[in-house]
Amino acid sequence: MSEFDIIPAIDLRDGKVVRLYQGDYGRQTDYAADPLELAHRYRAAGAEWLHVVDLDGAREGGGRHHELIAKIVHAGLRVQAGGGVRGEDDLRRLFDAGVERVVVGSMAVRERDAVAGWLSAHGESRIVLALDARWQGDAWRVPTAGWTTDEGATLDELARYYAAAGARHVLCTDIDRDGTLQGPNLALYDYLRALEPGLLLQVSGGVRALEDIAAARETGAAAIILGRALLERRFTLEDALSC
Repeated sequence: MSEFDIIPAIDLRDGKVVRLYQGDYGRQTDYAADPLELAHRYRAAGAEWLHVVDLDGAREGGGRHHELIAKIVHAGLRVQAGGGVRGEDDLRRLFDAGVERVVVGSMAVRERDAVAGWLSAHGESRIVLALDARWQGDAWRVPTAGWTTDEGATLDELARYYAAAGARHVLCTDIDRDGTLQGPNLALYDYLRALEPGLLLQVSGGVRALEDIAAARETGAAAIILGRALLERRFTLEDALSC
């Protein structure tokens, strides 16, 4: 990664570009943009990386959009993608599609030893851990299955475990900020940086203005994911890249 990466995001459901509000599949916004055309547009605007989420896979397991993701890779972007990675076969299919970094969420909670093995086998630069969290009274909890199932795992224990296992890239979303345009929870990233300063954090959830990008960079994070704000033209990707 460079010092600070601006990464546009495309969330896919039934082959369409969508956004969910706080991860709620019943509160979905559809966008008219064709996903492949949108990827080309982001590439033309100067994006180097693209973050792709297979929402169908995240909820049900197993990838649903591998062919489309492969086409997006051929648009000339470096892609990190996830959603539905439940085993080695899913991981390899994404790598075979040309994905540079695979995002692992539910497996990182349920099968920690297996994911630690993937970090060792494939290299820490090829795996992004999606430790998306929701504050629940006394701790940051990390739900699974597209944020629909709480299995009791905490962000603290997972961050410590994976830092010890050699992980580098961690994407963390305050779920209650996702899709809300309320601004990212910067205190969450300060907290994670203090907890495990060696992790390269990707800020995600709630970005609404260019000022949020500058503020996220000040936390020491390595990257920021931009979704709804770009789709609704709150600012342009060109402006974000020059921020």
